[in-house]
Amino acid sequence: MNNLKSHFVFTKQQRNGIFLLLLLIIAFQCVYAYVSFSSEDIIVDSKALQLFQKEIDSLKLVEIENRKPKIYPFNPNFVTDYKGYTLGMSSEEINRLKKFRAKNQWVNSAKQFQQVTKVSDSIFNKISPYFKFPDWVTNPKPKKQYSNSFSKETPKTETQKIDLNIATAIQLQKVYGIGEAFSERIIKYRTKQNGFVSIIELNEVYGLKPETISELKKSFSLKTPKAISRINLNTASKAELVTVRFIDYEIAHNIIEFRTLHEGFDSFEELTKVKGFPLKKLEIIKLYLQ
Repeated sequence: MNNLKSHFVFTKQQRNGIFLLLLLIIAFQCVYAYVSFSSEDIIVDSKALQLFQKEIDSLKLVEIENRKPKIYPFNPNFVTDYKGYTLGMSSEEINRLKKFRAKNQWVNSAKQFQQVTKVSDSIFNKISPYFKFPDWVTNPKPKKQYSNSFSKETPKTETQKIDLNIATAIQLQKVYGIGEAFSERIIKYRTKQNGFVSIIELNEVYGLKPETISELKKSFSLKTPKAISRINLNTASKAELVTVRFIDYEIAHNIIEFRTLHEGFDSFEELTKVKGFPLKKLEIIKLYLQ
């Protein structure tokens, strides 16, 4: 206890020193609080401050733009839900485009895109510069104009036309649209059938287009058709019917069955009602019937 007390016992000189230290601390606090140490007043340049603030604001706007999703060139036919949302399209506008595409139809221009989706002009003007369509849409190749040698010629008379059953490959190749391959197919078909019965049979030559057949008819006709004996449709037996091209035993059976139920045929067109009848071959089959 005496040792603890000895720590708080000061001499007169120590007490005077502590008192003086306290006075100095109080004096310095008062000077710091009430005395200004600034040698001159701070002058604020308001114009420079405004310019600095504008520069900060512009930098903020640039940063905001940079954070926005960037739009890259795209094909508007393949806009997904997410893509449409980022472009600013509504769900209704996106659904209109999806329904249009579901019909296997394609948007081929910016104007058509707006017509289909019905987007507002503001969104359309914003996104349409980024539309990218395939080259074959934006730069279609011009269609070649073929000159038709026969179209400018005077139509040939029946006597001037060549008999299709004796025409050579070279004669056939003079027709627009007939090359070596087609002339060979025509002659091969003619040889296999022992001649054409009717010029209608040109439709049976593989690959011949209707317009090419029309050109053939302008220069060729059938002057010596293949001789055939026609079968009476209303009296022919099954064995006789199967000798006709494209009629097998099943079709022959169905023809006789139909003929029995309806007491005969009134016209060739009634054959189309026969079960299993080859409708596309009716014109050829009619050549062998009466």
